[in-house]
Amino acid sequence: MFDIMDFGIGEFTGDNGSDSSAPSGPYIPEASECMRCGMCVSSCPTFRLFEIDAETPRQRIRTISKILVEDAPISAEERGHLDNCLQCRACETACPSRMSYGALFDQARAKLQQTASQSWLAKLAMYLIEHKRRRRMLLPLMSLYLRSGLRKPLRASGLLRKLNLATAESLLNEPALGSLAGIYPVGRRQRQRGRVALFTGCLAEHFDRATQRAAIKLLNTIGYEVVVPEGQGCCGAIHQHNGCSAQALKDKNIEAFYELEVEAVIYVASGCGAMLSEYQGDDSETAGWFGRSLQDISEFLLAHWPDTLEPAASNLNVAVHEPCSQRNVLKNGRAVHELLRKIPGLNIEALPDNQLCCGAGGSYMLSHPDNAQQLRNAKRQAIEGSGADVVVSSNFSCAFYLNADRAETARKLVHPIRLLADRV
Repeated sequence: MFDIMDFGIGEFTGDNGSDSSAPSGPYIPEASECMRCGMCVSSCPTFRLFEIDAETPRQRIRTISKILVEDAPISAEERGHLDNCLQCRACETACPSRMSYGALFDQARAKLQQTASQSWLAKLAMYLIEHKRRRRMLLPLMSLYLRSGLRKPLRASGLLRKLNLATAESLLNEPALGSLAGIYPVGRRQRQRGRVALFTGCLAEHFDRATQRAAIKLLNTIGYEVVVPEGQGCCGAIHQHNGCSAQALKDKNIEAFYELEVEAVIYVASGCGAMLSEYQGDDSETAGWFGRSLQDISEFLLAHWPDTLEPAASNLNVAVHEPCSQRNVLKNGRAVHELLRKIPGLNIEALPDNQLCCGAGGSYMLSHPDNAQQLRNAKRQAIEGSGADVVVSSNFSCAFYLNADRAETARKLVHPIRLLADRV
């Protein structure tokens, strides 16, 4: 069915034989509309790893077509190549027909999940993501484990590998205990300009607390009271990208923020922002409000930065790692560079080979550790070769994965707003 789709790159021919331009906005076509032009191949991280056609977006589109269009079974080999996808969506950026690969992939995964069985580890992870209180109960135990000295002997015992927990354990770092929920007013001597809400997500609230605090500090500094609602939860990306329904999580977040009297809902992690930006709720009014109110922290700070506020100068060399979620979905990476230019004297460069995924991919670092580690090694080489004093990334998942299990002397990634918060 795909043999007839070999059009010239960038051209679309109508029924009357006349050429027409590509659609002006993203859409979800039939999987058979893949043009087989190959533009997506070089942008695919798994093709970079394996260099076979089965590990390309165009081949996965054929598998997705069998699932969604033909309603035909797929082989174990086809399923394996499909599951190898990191869902970085670099292929969407490269695709001349503007195919919404991510949406098609999620639909295919959801259909496959109807007849698939999850491992006990996957079930536990999904449960903890959904239930905030249960997740918080584990954090003190995790902290105790990290401080107890048990880590080294437990790793040496081989028990973690037998339980398929070795990769997850290697990613652990000290969590922040307690909730960040509350109202954070501006200083008494400042004029309040408005009121905004902060989306903290699930893991980032505890494993990236410094960034959340930096966001609150900066928003307060420019005159905005910050509300962190207790009722919010995970953005739902892990569920949706693994074929599970995320609608309950979406509805819960929309409801939690809709009941607040705020002028913006601000996210810090670009991975969460990519998911939040594509929310669709049962109530069009509340979902529409949420979509209109959603803003990236860097974009909001840029739009509302007072002319009289000048951060302290710095002579650091900064390399900017651009996450896939920011590059391929949100497409707002320039905001990070512009915000960092608020710091006088800072030398800012893009990290080499920025278009290549770091391997984190949400839960991909756990489900496909070998593939993820190869990509992480390549990204770490780019970081070490950059010569930068500091490397910044606007996505928690990327920084979490790239920083994990590294020596204290190794160059660590931080969110760009932390550099700014330290200088105001």
